[in-house]
Amino acid sequence: MPPRPLFELYTKLAPEAAEALLPTNQEREVGQFNVFNVADLMLANRDRPPMTFDRRAFYKISLIRGRSRIEYADQTVDVEDGALWFASSRVPYRWQPHNQDQTGYFCIFTEEFLQPTKGRTALEDLPFYQPGAYPVVRVTDAEFGAIAAIFQKMEQEIASSYAYKYDLLRAYLLEMIYYVQKLQPAPAPAPTHTAASRLTAQFADLLERQFPLESPQQRLRLRTATDFAAQLAVHVNHLNRVLKETTGHTTTALISSRVGQEARILLKQTSWNISEIADSLGFADAAHFCNFFKRQSGLTPGDFRG
Repeated sequence: MPPRPLFELYTKLAPEAAEALLPTNQEREVGQFNVFNVADLMLANRDRPPMTFDRRAFYKISLIRGRSRIEYADQTVDVEDGALWFASSRVPYRWQPHNQDQTGYFCIFTEEFLQPTKGRTALEDLPFYQPGAYPVVRVTDAEFGAIAAIFQKMEQEIASSYAYKYDLLRAYLLEMIYYVQKLQPAPAPAPTHTAASRLTAQFADLLERQFPLESPQQRLRLRTATDFAAQLAVHVNHLNRVLKETTGHTTTALISSRVGQEARILLKQTSWNISEIADSLGFADAAHFCNFFKRQSGLTPGDFRG
């Protein structure tokens, strides 16, 4: 019988288990960090009750080997062998192993841990944590071994009594991040920043900052092209023209696409009823939401939720 879904995050464990997994002297450090062996957690998970999603601020890097499925946002990735994946509290996710034969490591950390002082790497600037990024990296046996070696150094160091071990752990974490970035194709040269590209980036940032929706009481503040134009202090026709030129889509289409994505996330990852989801996403009523969702996905919200 396959094991229950393992939501690989200490804040998703029972509170007493989460407390036990944190280092005893962690409160003296800036931010939080810990590293775990997947095989150990697989063994512990057999007798643990199902876990629920939690949006507390964290980042996580997992190295996994074995047949499993990764679900993030409204996407699904099947893993047949080795993979590295990046998660944060901004995007709902879960890891569904197909059997107990899973190996690897994962580490959990807060932004404060990696950036205790100004001038450190901005996590949200890393490619893996960008909105819409593909967070799963397939790795070869050699790459798996190289990344596992870094995790093993982390395991050894976090158990040590070295006075500066968290500085060393921070260095190992950065070593791994930059090693993985080297595995990715080189990005295309950044285009020259123009007024149009700046406006497009500002629009995208405003749109993305409204998500994720964390409770049925939360409402989208900016819902229409006019709302965004007013916030950006431009005429709505100008905003629409710029976005059409830079993205190929109208302002309304871009908003609808992101609202549709969040709708799929809420339907799959929460127990909110259809009316609560419709209300949070700014629809006048459930009927309007159902019509919108069917146009977007070809399914009713109930059929999509299954």
